[in-house]
Amino acid sequence: MLRFGIRRRLGPEAGIDHLREVAERMDLRFGAAERDVRRTPVDAGGVAAEWIDVVSGGDAPVIVYLHGGAFCLRFPCTHAALVARLCRRLGARALLPDYRLAPEHRYPAALDDCVKAYRFALAQCADPKRIVLAGDSAGGTLVLAALLRLKASALPLPACAVAISPLTDFTLSGRSMVDNEGIDPMFRLRVIAAMRTLYADAVQFTDPFVSPLFGAFHGLPPLLLQVGSTEMLRDDALRIAARAQQAGVDAEVEVYENMPHVFHVMRMLPASDKALDAIADFVRARTGRFL
Repeated sequence: MLRFGIRRRLGPEAGIDHLREVAERMDLRFGAAERDVRRTPVDAGGVAAEWIDVVSGGDAPVIVYLHGGAFCLRFPCTHAALVARLCRRLGARALLPDYRLAPEHRYPAALDDCVKAYRFALAQCADPKRIVLAGDSAGGTLVLAALLRLKASALPLPACAVAISPLTDFTLSGRSMVDNEGIDPMFRLRVIAAMRTLYADAVQFTDPFVSPLFGAFHGLPPLLLQVGSTEMLRDDALRIAARAQQAGVDAEVEVYENMPHVFHVMRMLPASDKALDAIADFVRARTGRFL
């Protein structure tokens, strides 16, 4: 389905408007959340966002979740459903920022919005140890970049962070970019190479806030990375974990055999529940506040 339904259509040559139309249709068709999931619009410090609630009570810990979509697409229903499944496991609620998209809003617009949304969540919770920062794909990239930005700004860091299949190196130097090109069911190298330019200029590709691989990881909170073995982005996750561990960060990476990019959204796959269970276990093990 991914190879014939998405891989053939994905690419800037199709035009952003067309890609967004396809994304909207897919989101409405496949992204429905369970009926008891409450989605409440909120102004998160000047950034449009949604609260995702599946539990009662306003004192629940908060997951600030940064959605994927190649920095230029959004899947609001799909991500609301995904985040709700994680919230159930942790007795948490989630803040889902609708950050500005490329190419209309290039770097650093999305990162600026994500940091504003995190600061809003911090103001709501007061205690950063009640906040988890998480995201997938481009959102995973933004999670790592936001951690580096927060540290550089001397702002309180979250209890821990989770990055699912992030693009961490805009120079595309990871070996899996070549080794997995023929087996990745979603991406092609030329597409990734072209679409990265919609978000950032070539001279910015080694900026740590664009490519977190080039950042300094000392002092970051516990970090979990998850990725599929057949992904072209596999080594982006593996190298970030290695760099973080070298800097003394409590960092783990999990590689799921034969799983595609952000397989977590595919509820019919047993690996989807397994990965979300692992995220919940990771969070619980590193915080004393989650039930």
